[in-house]
Amino acid sequence: MAVIVIQLLPHILAAVIYGTLGFHFWHTRWREHEGQCITAPMHSWERALIGLSLVLHALGLYGSLIDTAGMRFSFSLALSLMMWLAVLIYWMESFLARMEGMQPMVLPLAAACALLPAIFRADHLVAHAQALGFQFHFLAAMLAYSLLTLSALHAIFMGFTENALHRRTFKRSLASLPPLLVMESLLFKMLTAGFSLLTLAVGSGLLFSEALFGRPLTLDHKTFFAIASWIIFATLLFGRHVWGWRGKRALRWTLSGFALLVLAYVGSRFVVEVLLGKT
Repeated sequence: MAVIVIQLLPHILAAVIYGTLGFHFWHTRWREHEGQCITAPMHSWERALIGLSLVLHALGLYGSLIDTAGMRFSFSLALSLMMWLAVLIYWMESFLARMEGMQPMVLPLAAACALLPAIFRADHLVAHAQALGFQFHFLAAMLAYSLLTLSALHAIFMGFTENALHRRTFKRSLASLPPLLVMESLLFKMLTAGFSLLTLAVGSGLLFSEALFGRPLTLDHKTFFAIASWIIFATLLFGRHVWGWRGKRALRWTLSGFALLVLAYVGSRFVVEVLLGKT
């Protein structure tokens, strides 16, 4: 019992810090009140606490993913790892670019996902986890998930900001944001990087399926949704380059591609593990 508590403690502590910081950023940056510090960049102690939560989250993930039997994985660990990487990318990017507005969206979601492995234990043992090809495929897929998660959240936030601008309900908090064109440029940079990694993940899975997973390629629901997501993101980036797609059209395509990507693995594992009770 004590061993289980120790294993779960990093997940719980990381979730508490993520959630507390999410509320803090909402209260100090976005809630309309007299003491609102809308233009304040992240303080050193705020960055340090995000860094601490990332370390705790990483310790919890490592303890849940790796044991003496090999590598364990599940929908809960997939979401938790995806959000850990998303927060890590966001945290590093915040040193280089203005990321105001994302904290109250990213951090509460990270808190929820950090708790999932403590609620839904991983029983699925991954085959071929020691193979270098599988590790490359796994890393590319997780990084792609994380970047495209941030892209989806960024697109939602841009849509909210654009609607407020059109309705002339622009609050002080939104007035401090970078121009929409700058935010849009950052969105497509993240989409391009995420799409490149997704191409590596899908491509390696399709070309080396038997070596990676020990079975020939089959067009199951996971493969179908992954390919459909890749096509949507490819179409979006092509449309952006050729026809200058932006605004609500880019938002719809981004969210559609992300929804299919989530269904490709996380959704299917949730059905198998939680609804059907299998591993």
